[in-house]
Amino acid sequence: MAKNIMLQGTMSNVGKSFLTAALCRIFRQDGYSAAPFKSQNMALNSFITVDGAEIGRAQALQAEAAGIEPSALMNPILLKPTTDVGSQVIVNGKVRGNMRAADYFRHKKELIPDILTAYEQLAAQYDIIVIEGAGSPVELNLKADDIVNMGLAEMVKSPVMLVGDIDRGGIFAQLIGTLELLEPHEAEMVKALAVNKFRGDKSLFQDGINILEERSGKKVAGVVSYVSCDIEDEDSLSEKLDSKAADGIIDIAVIRLPKISNFTDFDVFSQYDGVSVRYVSRASRLGSPDLIIIPGTKSTIADMNWLREVGLDTEIKNRLREGIPVFGICGGYQIMGKTISDPVGSECSGSIGGLGLLDCVTVFSSKKSQSQTKGRFFDADGFFSCLAGAEFCGYEVHMGRTKCFGNALTSCGGSFCGNAAGCYVHGIFDSSDVAGRLVRRLFQTKGLEYRGQSVDRRIYREQQLDLLADSVRKDLDMDLVYRIMEEGL
Repeated sequence: MAKNIMLQGTMSNVGKSFLTAALCRIFRQDGYSAAPFKSQNMALNSFITVDGAEIGRAQALQAEAAGIEPSALMNPILLKPTTDVGSQVIVNGKVRGNMRAADYFRHKKELIPDILTAYEQLAAQYDIIVIEGAGSPVELNLKADDIVNMGLAEMVKSPVMLVGDIDRGGIFAQLIGTLELLEPHEAEMVKALAVNKFRGDKSLFQDGINILEERSGKKVAGVVSYVSCDIEDEDSLSEKLDSKAADGIIDIAVIRLPKISNFTDFDVFSQYDGVSVRYVSRASRLGSPDLIIIPGTKSTIADMNWLREVGLDTEIKNRLREGIPVFGICGGYQIMGKTISDPVGSECSGSIGGLGLLDCVTVFSSKKSQSQTKGRFFDADGFFSCLAGAEFCGYEVHMGRTKCFGNALTSCGGSFCGNAAGCYVHGIFDSSDVAGRLVRRLFQTKGLEYRGQSVDRRIYREQQLDLLADSVRKDLDMDLVYRIMEEGL
C-alpha cells in the first residue's frame, strides 16, 4: 500500500495545486512512482482522459508532473458550476446530473464509497499518493460532512501538511488560526506547516518561523518562494483573468465570460515574444485587438445573454466587420452560431439567438461528449487560411451538438466564414504548428515578421514543471517530508 501525504490550505488559492504538482515531480525525480489525488474538485477547467473520463485540469497537470497518464481515479468527484447555486456533478469521470448546492450537500456522503474505491485502486498501483485538499479545513458550517479535507485524511489515514499564503498577508492568523479551529485529534494529524509564495529576503522571516513553531508546536517544513514559472492555473481565481492593458505588439483579447471554462487553452500564446493575452468583460475595454477569442463556458445560453446585456455582442460583430478575426472554442463556438437551444435543461433551459457569425446551430442533449481527439485544418478563406493542413490534438467536452451548414474548419468538425471560425477542440493551440502559424500571421497583418521560434506547449510544460520542482525542492525540507510519510499517523 502506498505512503501518502496531504496538502491542506488555509484558504483557496494558497498554492496547493502547484505544490502537489511539485511534490509529484520531485518524487518522480527521486525514483518513486507517485500519483495525485483530490477527492472532490470544483472547477470549470477540466480535462478528458484517454478513456473519455472528465477530471479537473489540475489533476491532469499533476499526473503529467508525476509522469503518468491522467485517470478518473485521481479526481473521483468533479463539480462544474452551472449557476451561482448549482453544479453539474461528475462522478468517476461521468455526468451524474445537475444538483443545487443544498441537494448536493445532503447527498455527498453517499459518494464516500466512490472516493475510497478510487483511492484504494491508486494506492495499489503507486508508491506515493499526494493528496490535495480543497479550500479550508475549518469551514465550520461544512465540517460535519467533510469528504475532501480532514474527513478524507481520517478515512485514508494521511498525515497533513498545512499550507498558508504569505503573499496575501496574515500568515500567522492563517496557520495558527486554522490549527486553533481544528478539533484536537485533527490538529494532531497536521505534522508540518508550509509558508508559500514568499517574496524577498527569507532571513528576515526567521523570527516568523520561530513564532509559528512556538505557537503551533509544529515544524515549519519550508518557506517556499513565489515561483515565477508558467504553469496552468486551476480556476477563476487566476491572476491571468485580471483585466489589463495590452502590452505586446500583438494584442489577443479573450472574452471573459461569467462561466468561462478551460481558459488554459490560451496560455500557449504567452510563450511568444511580443504577444499579449488579456481578458475582457466590458465592451469599453475591447478596443481593437489583433485577434478576438471566445472561450468555453459551462452556461452557453446564459453567457450569450450576458454578452448582449453588456454590449459585447455588438462590439465583437463590429470588430469582425473591421477585419479583426474571431475564433471560438467549445461554448464560444456555439455562441458564434445562429441559435443555441437546450430543450432538456442540461445546462440552463431555453433557446437564444447566437452572434450569427457562423452558419451553424446548436442543440443540447442529456448526453455529454467526452473524448480525446486529433485532426488537421482544412483549407479556409480569410485570416484562418494560414492554418490549412496544420495538425493538432486535444479533447472535446460538451453537452451540445452543433450542426454546421457552412464550411467545415477541421477534420474534427467546426466551421468558418471569412475571418470567423470555431470548433470544439480544447488544446487546439498547444501544437507549435498551429500557434506558430497564427502568431506569424498576426505579425504579417501588421507588416511585421515574427523572428522567434514556434513553441510546443507540451515540451514547454515539462520544462516549467522541472523549474517548479527545483524551486520547491530548495525551499522545502524534503527529509522531513519523507519522514512524515514514513511515520504516517
